[in-house]
Amino acid sequence: MLSITLRRLALSIPLLVIVSAITFLLESFVPGDPARTVLGINATQEQYDALQSAMHLDQPVLVQYWLYMRDVLHGDLGASLFTGESVLGLIGQRLPVTLALVIGGTVLASLVGVVLGVFSATRGRVSRRLFDIVSLLGSAVPNFWIALLLVAAFAVKFAIFPATGYTPFAESPGQWASGLVLPVIALSIGGVAFISKVTRDAMLSTLSLDHIRTLRACGISPSSIIWKHALRGCGLPVVTTIGLMMITFIPGTILIENVFTLPGLGTTVVDATNQHDLPVVQGLTITFTVMVIVVNLLVDVLYSLLNPKVRTE
Repeated sequence: MLSITLRRLALSIPLLVIVSAITFLLESFVPGDPARTVLGINATQEQYDALQSAMHLDQPVLVQYWLYMRDVLHGDLGASLFTGESVLGLIGQRLPVTLALVIGGTVLASLVGVVLGVFSATRGRVSRRLFDIVSLLGSAVPNFWIALLLVAAFAVKFAIFPATGYTPFAESPGQWASGLVLPVIALSIGGVAFISKVTRDAMLSTLSLDHIRTLRACGISPSSIIWKHALRGCGLPVVTTIGLMMITFIPGTILIENVFTLPGLGTTVVDATNQHDLPVVQGLTITFTVMVIVVNLLVDVLYSLLNPKVRTE
């Protein structure tokens, strides 16, 4: 298990370098001058040249990237060009919001998706056709549109949950949970449809295996066969799907946070991109990449627990 973890972590280092380099290169092509944006149109040429030099904008792109990565290796992600706030501190403030959405959406999509998938696999053909239609609609409808419908229904018309805003958990756990209900549901809808369909197909295949027929012949209760034996046999494809959904939820939070005005990484990266705030964009890109790496690592660990053969590969 330890060797698998170390090997995956070693392979993630080139990924971080490649992603950060591509982001840095693409940001250099974005129209606009960060130094001129910071100083304004009334700044003198001397002030402009001084800021250009301080920000290393007068250097070639490769030199700028090298200087940036040198600071990153020393634990310095830089500071915002506009607020002067530390990028690392900014990420620390906004990360809990995004993690709450991603983890909450993954848990909700996993629980509901697995239950619906098992229900569909153990019912008749008509219910399966109906399930396919509902699943297709759930995966096709954009989550930001679902978010707007949820706001109109449960925040405006019935006023059950807040439409916007975020309350830290330390201030009020109740308001924190209430403010995340609608965003988490909107984020998880597509995941529910996808996970339930994979679970249904895997369950149908597992239920047709010989050892399941043997358990039925031995008089084992249907519920025990489904939830204790067959569902475990579906573990690998279901875990893979849940991992993929969790990865898609990470960029999915960008739209959801902007719809519900949540102070997470998603709204921060949109604002930083519009302002051409390169240190913030780079720091957030590295953060999103690390989150994806962690999710993949968790999936690998679960793989090795569900299938011991993976440990010997």
